[in-house]
Amino acid sequence: MTRFGLVVRFELRPGRAEAFDAMMRETVAGIATHEPRTLAYAVHALEGERDVRIFYELYDDEAALDEHEAQPTTRAFLDRVDEFVTSVDVQRLHLVTATGIADPAG
Repeated sequence: MTRFGLVVRFELRPGRAEAFDAMMRETVAGIATHEPRTLAYAVHALEGERDVRIFYELYDDEAALDEHEAQPTTRAFLDRVDEFVTSVDVQRLHLVTATGIADPAG
């Protein structure tokens, strides 16, 4: 098993940040409740760029990402995301070492 992650940069439509953040609070609550193999899911505002959000996501493995993307909460987010963003950049990550994560070597 290899821990697998994503860093995703969302460029938001002007004036949509507050609504996007509200949607993300609901999405993250669903992830916390229903996704034990999602090890970390954090949404960050980028200092100095009010219309940018950076996500850091860490999963048990790539299958856990597939499970995440199949969840109703995530499907609802994916169905609506185009209302809020102008562009998305996804970086795929493979964990080398970490702290704060149980058995990071997998």
